[in-house]
Amino acid sequence: MNGPRERDWQVLLLGGASGTGKSQLSYPLARRYGVPLVEVDDLVLAVQKMTTPDQQPMLHYWDTHPDPGSIPVPDVVELQIAIAEALRPALDAVVGNHLETDTPVVIEGDYLLPALAAQDFFAGQEVGHRVRAVFLHEPDPDQLAANYLRREPERGQQRTRAQISARYGDWLAGSAEAHGIPVLAARPWATALERLSAVVDHPRERRLSTSKNILKSV
Repeated sequence: MNGPRERDWQVLLLGGASGTGKSQLSYPLARRYGVPLVEVDDLVLAVQKMTTPDQQPMLHYWDTHPDPGSIPVPDVVELQIAIAEALRPALDAVVGNHLETDTPVVIEGDYLLPALAAQDFFAGQEVGHRVRAVFLHEPDPDQLAANYLRREPERGQQRTRAQISARYGDWLAGSAEAHGIPVLAARPWATALERLSAVVDHPRERRLSTSKNILKSV
């Protein structure tokens, strides 16, 4: 039986918008490298339970404003970014703890921002480039709507949610590329895990490629 794949990173961040397949990839990816997995959604729930809307208004935003369908899509995307920024101190602490204790982890979630992986504290010589990040991208709202329908058939068509996810995903992809962080196309799905592992194992080679080659290369 083959053991875990060798790695030269301590923390792997797998970001991307909702519906792109992060959860489906993160579990087999963590098993492949023999490391635990942390889901950002669990961290959000923990912080929400320990705070009030007055203390952390952005992290409680969707509890106090439960109808995103009444808000224009661009405004929802701005809110998503603001919520992710509000969560940054907690994510900084989690990543910093894994670096300090030398314990590997895969962290996945919608609220991971490219700037988190690119900041000097994590990406600089202090930690020896031990934080790696890849952002999964699906730009087609129709595909995202189909993904939601397959995953949550009881909720029916979620086209507005898909439009929000596509727009947020485009923003994440643009921000990641601006920071020199690899962006991976979610499709073709049959090769997604192998392509993701290739990007994780050889990030510099991928950055030397054009954006389209990074997105689609195997």
